[in-house]
Amino acid sequence: MGRDTDVLVVGAGPTGLALGIDLARRGVPALVVERAQGLFPGSRGKGIQPRTMEVFDDLGVLDAIRAVGGTYPVGMIWQDGRRAGEHRMFDAVEPSEDAPYNEPWMVPQWRTQQILRARLEELGGVVAFRREVVALTQDEGGVRAEFASGEAVTARYAVAADGGRSTVRGLLGIGMAGETVDPHPTLVADVRISGLDRDNWHVFPPGEGDGFLAICPLAGTEDFQLVARFPEGTAPDLSLDGIRKVVAARSHLAPESVTELRWASDFRPRAALADRFRCGRVFLAGDAAHVHSPAGGQGLNTSVQDAYNLGWKLGAVLRDGADTVLLDSYEQERRPVAAEVLGLSTRVHRGETRRGGATRQLGLGYRESPLTREIRTDPGAPRAGDRAPDGTVAGVRLFDAFRGPHWTLLALGDAQAPDLGARIPVVRGPAPGAYRPGLYLVRPDGYVGWAGDTVDGLPEYLARFGRR
Repeated sequence: MGRDTDVLVVGAGPTGLALGIDLARRGVPALVVERAQGLFPGSRGKGIQPRTMEVFDDLGVLDAIRAVGGTYPVGMIWQDGRRAGEHRMFDAVEPSEDAPYNEPWMVPQWRTQQILRARLEELGGVVAFRREVVALTQDEGGVRAEFASGEAVTARYAVAADGGRSTVRGLLGIGMAGETVDPHPTLVADVRISGLDRDNWHVFPPGEGDGFLAICPLAGTEDFQLVARFPEGTAPDLSLDGIRKVVAARSHLAPESVTELRWASDFRPRAALADRFRCGRVFLAGDAAHVHSPAGGQGLNTSVQDAYNLGWKLGAVLRDGADTVLLDSYEQERRPVAAEVLGLSTRVHRGETRRGGATRQLGLGYRESPLTREIRTDPGAPRAGDRAPDGTVAGVRLFDAFRGPHWTLLALGDAQAPDLGARIPVVRGPAPGAYRPGLYLVRPDGYVGWAGDTVDGLPEYLARFGRR
């Protein structure tokens, strides 16, 4: 099978765009295709968790994300047209040297995608719109995707990042088991509205005969995100008049307070996990692999981290000659994480747990991964498989050292490290607060892949999983 590109990415949501960026900066030819005529226009995935902020730092978009977003406002509960009390959505956590991003950052999804697309194009990548995949075949040499337009593309690998109703997943025959988290239809809309301040997330509890309503100012815009819950079996009216009626019935605001409708959608909160994340040369990522309740802001973040996990592995195999067994680890690492986060999202939605430390995703890791090698007999934190914390070593900030598509070796305390050349930078110096003395080989996605007190086993590990 001939090839038009190395990697075909189906879907230009946050997952596909993040993967496109990661491949582009590694010099891997990739094509991102999207069946719609443009980027997603709504705010739906508006919360960026601290771990994803670290990912965006590495991908070169953090400054742009921070410039257009803001912190979450304090919830304001209304009763009978009066302010009745405050509600904080997240437990407060102070930033620290090892975890500099301490709280979720609010950016409407449409704006996040604009920033990711701009970064992709800066690196020479493109998004081809109006490309709907209708057929997919593969053999030992590659993948062929046919579009509704009659065109076709061939690639060495393909990635389905085309959402919860993934066409590619269906073409592959991969099942997706799940459950309804909440049978009540939920309306989500981006609106312009008058009569509410932009300092609070306005919550209107259910009244007699009425359902829940929340109106949140979207940081960096003039818009509000409106969320309304409806009785089971009803169909929300997505028109401007329909939304005005909901606002008037459930709050003290007049219908004409809603001055503009910019986007609207309805959904039934659901949790589902694909049976597999890989079929031959095709991988599933993002909502194509797992669908979450929006509670806790986990879906977009887990999806971006799917891309971050897969990107360096595809690059290592396609450009650096790494063993193709590396690609098997994508499902082995990401599917358990997705299952764990799905459970968390569901518990948050049902009020069984708060939006706390777990929702920040800094504690997720890969200790049980086949890529993880912990050589020390008495390991302390961080262990191999854990996220590599930030810190300062001999005047070097670790996140600055990690930034880029390379591996990094930390030689802390009295640990002796070989000179690995320009391909793998070595940071030497006293161990910062989050580390114990020793050797830590940090993967390109910011997790400790190998840890030891001496170099025993390090060359063999790099020969198999690193650059050759």
